[in-house]
Amino acid sequence: MGVHPILLTALAGLSTGLGGLAAVFFRPTERLLAFCSGFAASVMITVSLADLLPEALAEFGAVLGPVLCGPAVTLLMLGGMVAAGFLERALPEEELLARRFGSRRQGAAMRTALVTGAALLLHNLPEGVLTLVSGAADSGMGARTAMAVALHNIPEGLAVAVPFACATGSRLFGLAAALASGLAEPAGALLAWIFLRGRINAVTVSGIIVPVAGIMLWVSVEQLLPAAFPEGNRRAGSLGCAVGILVMILGIAGLT
Repeated sequence: MGVHPILLTALAGLSTGLGGLAAVFFRPTERLLAFCSGFAASVMITVSLADLLPEALAEFGAVLGPVLCGPAVTLLMLGGMVAAGFLERALPEEELLARRFGSRRQGAAMRTALVTGAALLLHNLPEGVLTLVSGAADSGMGARTAMAVALHNIPEGLAVAVPFACATGSRLFGLAAALASGLAEPAGALLAWIFLRGRINAVTVSGIIVPVAGIMLWVSVEQLLPAAFPEGNRRAGSLGCAVGILVMILGIAGLT
C-alpha cells in the first residue's frame, strides 16, 4: 500500500474543517445551539439507520445467514449503547461545567459538545479504515469513496464546531474541534494498517461500525434531542433536525 490511500483518507477527514468554518462566520447563540443540536442528532440517526446498519446487515447476512445476522447486529449495537451510557457517566456533569465556563447555558453547551465530539470521533475511526481499504484496492474507487466521505463530513464538522464555540465563546476553538474530530479518520486508517494489515475485510469493518452506530443513536436520543428543543427555540431545533436529515441523505446517496 502506498501513500496515496493514506493521503485520500486524511483529505476526507479534514473536510470536517469546512463545516467547522460555520463556527467562525456565525455568532454562537442559543438559537444556533438548538439548531445544531437538532442537526447533530438527525445526522447521527440518519447515518446510523440509513447507511451503517443496512450495510452491516448485508455483510453479516452473507456470512452468518438471515437467521443469525439480526441477533449479531443487535447485540453489537446494544454493546455500543451500553458503552455510550458509561461514556456519559464519565463526562463532567453540567453543574461542574457551568462553574468552569461561567454559566449554565455554557455548561450545557460544553456537555453537548463533548458528547457529540466523542461520538463522531468514534464514528470517524472506522470510516477512515473504509476509505483506506477502498483506496488500496482500487485508486479510482478510493477517490470516489474519499469524495463521498468528505461531503458528508462537512455537516459533521458543523455539528461538532458550534457547541464548542457556544461553550467556550471562541469561534476558532470550534473550528479546531471540528478539525480534530476529522483527524480520527487518518488515525483510524494508520492504526488499522499497522495492527490489522492483511486481516481487514468488510465484516471486520462492520463489526467496528455497528457498536459505533449504537453509540450515536444513544447519544442522539439521550443528549442531543432534548438539547434541540429548549423553551423559546424549539422551531430552530426542528429546523436543524430537518436540515440534518436532508443533508445526510444527499451525502449517503453520494456513497452508493
